[in-house]
Amino acid sequence: MGFDNIFNPQYWALVPFHFWSLVFFSFGCIVGSFLNVCIYRMPLDLSVVSPPSHCPHCKYSIPFYLNVPLLTWLSLRGKCKNCGAPISPRYFIVELLTGVTFLACWLAFGHASPWIAAVYCLFLAGLITATFIDFEHFIIPDEITFGGAAVGFVISIFLPQLHGTNSLRESVGRSALGIAIGAGIVYAVLRLGKLLFGRQKIKLPDGAKIIFTETALCLPDSVIPYEEIFYRKTDAIVLQARTVELIDRSYCNVALRLTPEMLKLGDEKFNPEHEPHMDVVCSEIILPREAMGLGDVKFMAGIGAFIGWQGAFFSLLASSLIGSAAGIALILLRKREWSSRMPYGPYIALAAVIWIFGGKKLFDLLFQM
Repeated sequence: MGFDNIFNPQYWALVPFHFWSLVFFSFGCIVGSFLNVCIYRMPLDLSVVSPPSHCPHCKYSIPFYLNVPLLTWLSLRGKCKNCGAPISPRYFIVELLTGVTFLACWLAFGHASPWIAAVYCLFLAGLITATFIDFEHFIIPDEITFGGAAVGFVISIFLPQLHGTNSLRESVGRSALGIAIGAGIVYAVLRLGKLLFGRQKIKLPDGAKIIFTETALCLPDSVIPYEEIFYRKTDAIVLQARTVELIDRSYCNVALRLTPEMLKLGDEKFNPEHEPHMDVVCSEIILPREAMGLGDVKFMAGIGAFIGWQGAFFSLLASSLIGSAAGIALILLRKREWSSRMPYGPYIALAAVIWIFGGKKLFDLLFQM
């Protein structure tokens, strides 16, 4: 049997369909174990290959017989075999979620094309990795976004059926258009959001004191880490200070502007790293605010490469509804504040999943209406 026939449905049909269901689920759990490594290491710029899997607490190198997806975590009750430290339930959740996802791809697309099922498994594995990283670190690594766009485009060359056509030209065009429109729309939303909502003006009680520490801005009723304020080098905190107290000097009635790279008091400029503490009295402060991040732009490009411009457009619309509903629910449950930062990538990923498993029919129905 030649390579071209490996994924021929006629050959796969010789084996009971649900035998492959078990294979896809089991392989998905194994892939999920690797995704856990990616989720932990990629945000820290660590290799996902070396060193081998180990306990994050005692650095115990996990032998192969203690690295069985799902079963090991359950048998050890979520604890390290060596030191007994708790292992996050996320490891079990990701393995199970990936196994179920691979199974769903096989059940939905295996009858028509094992190739399509396999490609969607790869695509959804990337979405799972991006989702968990974004939830924890508020970033989506370029290896997933740019890498996903490149992989999706290349697959479109060899598998035109991914975009519902047998034409190489149409498949490549739809993938390229998905990249361009997916990223373009989100970038336009980002810029418009920055223009309309890019600054948050906070009124303070008369004579209120705020404190700038090495790691956070301390307002009278809250503490905001700088990492939640500065998303880019050009973001700035702006205020008109009644008084400013530094360690070795003070100022009165002076304009203050702080960016990640510069502190400006009136006409004087300082390196923020050299001013670890600053007390300021003012009545109003303006903080930078982002509608979306550039990571979401690149993420949508990667998604568009796999599901085309219609899927990217649907994902943007559906994710805005899902994200809004989730945000409101969290606010009502008092799990977050109105102005708190919220990752958007997971909602884009969920919308893309909806598209794959039925959203296209909904999209066509809406446009027919």
